[in-house]
Amino acid sequence: VVQPGFKAYQQIVHCFGTEILLENGEINREALGNIIFSQPEKRMLLNSITHPEILKEMLKQILKYFVLGYRYVILDIPLLFETNRLTKFMKYTVLVYCDPLTQLSRLMKRNGLSQAEAEARIASQLPLDEKCKLATHIIDNSGDRENTHRQVLRLHARLEDSLHFLWARLAAGTLVAGLGGLVYLLLRHLIS
Repeated sequence: VVQPGFKAYQQIVHCFGTEILLENGEINREALGNIIFSQPEKRMLLNSITHPEILKEMLKQILKYFVLGYRYVILDIPLLFETNRLTKFMKYTVLVYCDPLTQLSRLMKRNGLSQAEAEARIASQLPLDEKCKLATHIIDNSGDRENTHRQVLRLHARLEDSLHFLWARLAAGTLVAGLGGLVYLLLRHLIS
């Protein structure tokens, strides 16, 4: 939603200026990140621009996979618990976490940040212990990939065995059948 041509992109450039753009016109995420992680009011402004557009896109994707018959959809939402807007729509939430030292090290390496910059980004988030209390499932990503992979496979098996998706399919089917019947009766009445 932050690519050139999209509504959020235009609003971001309007609010943050062209100095946050790369030469090719895309948003320089590093430059924008430096602004929003050092100025909480700017972070709130960015969130007010992007979150509605992200929500629309997520809902489109959820509907698409629901119609295609998937049992569940996994959404990667970085600040799920911080914003607390979407959790009410979710049956389950999964927190993937690692210990604080690993988190700091990985963030510095992945984003090329100094320790102070990485610590500022981490400090802007909800503390890990609070996130753990809010999540319905927790995956510890502190160890090696194989350990994390095993945890993911166990969770996948539990979700695949669950029948919680059936109520939504039944409700949607009932709604579609009811609307279809109503349209049929209206058309029949109009034709006769």
